[in-house]
Amino acid sequence: MASTEDKAASKENTSSWKDSFYNPRTGEVLGRTASSWALILLFYLVFYCFLAGMFALTMWVLLLTLDDYVPRYRDRVPNPGLVIRPNSLDITFNKSDAPSPQHTDGKNEECTEGEYFLQDDSGDMRKKACRFKRASLSVCSGLSDTNFGYHEGKPCVLLKMNRIIGLKPIGNPYINCTVKKENPIPMQYFPSEGKIDKMYFPYYGKKAHENYMQPLVAVKLLLSKEDYNKELPVECRVEGSDLRNNDERDKFLGRVTFRVKVVE
Repeated sequence: MASTEDKAASKENTSSWKDSFYNPRTGEVLGRTASSWALILLFYLVFYCFLAGMFALTMWVLLLTLDDYVPRYRDRVPNPGLVIRPNSLDITFNKSDAPSPQHTDGKNEECTEGEYFLQDDSGDMRKKACRFKRASLSVCSGLSDTNFGYHEGKPCVLLKMNRIIGLKPIGNPYINCTVKKENPIPMQYFPSEGKIDKMYFPYYGKKAHENYMQPLVAVKLLLSKEDYNKELPVECRVEGSDLRNNDERDKFLGRVTFRVKVVE
């Protein structure tokens, strides 16, 4: 049986353990009085309100330095890449069940061909956009052939450059495509020679240039039966200007490579 001293020690330990949470003699909770708890809570309340105010002030000052229409830093993407429609780098189709690229028709301003469409910053920040005429894509416009040549095994591939704010290419840019095979494959370009007119430059940004439409270039691959059931790598580049198209670190800078296969 436990001795009287052991019982007393056990009772004292239990009392000490309870007093660490609440001491009825001093009124302390977890070692602090009510006034001490009030002071420390007040300190942290003021401290975190100060931090929140500093954060809000910093964000407000930062937002004052930003332009709603033009990004502050644009040096990471100085040259555009190329994208294609259909939106796939592997175009495999059967002539009887072929995909069709999406198409749009612009209804904007009539602009002077061969000249930059420059607009000043006075007055309304919203910019006018040049009209892209779908008919300029001829047999690849979807007007005369709603299947874009896929059902005859001679597909039209639509290409366009990524949008870069303020870009004004020097020279006369055009798109040129090659097929990596021994015997060259005839191609047709629309507009003529795959030209990208200067009137679609510069681009002023998504918010200012809401109705802007990138110019399209269509390349029609005149495949023969000998080319069917073969995977043909096609590379298209932007040529004739200062736009970069030979950076080995970025395979999509000023160019794009895709594969076409007609299954018969």
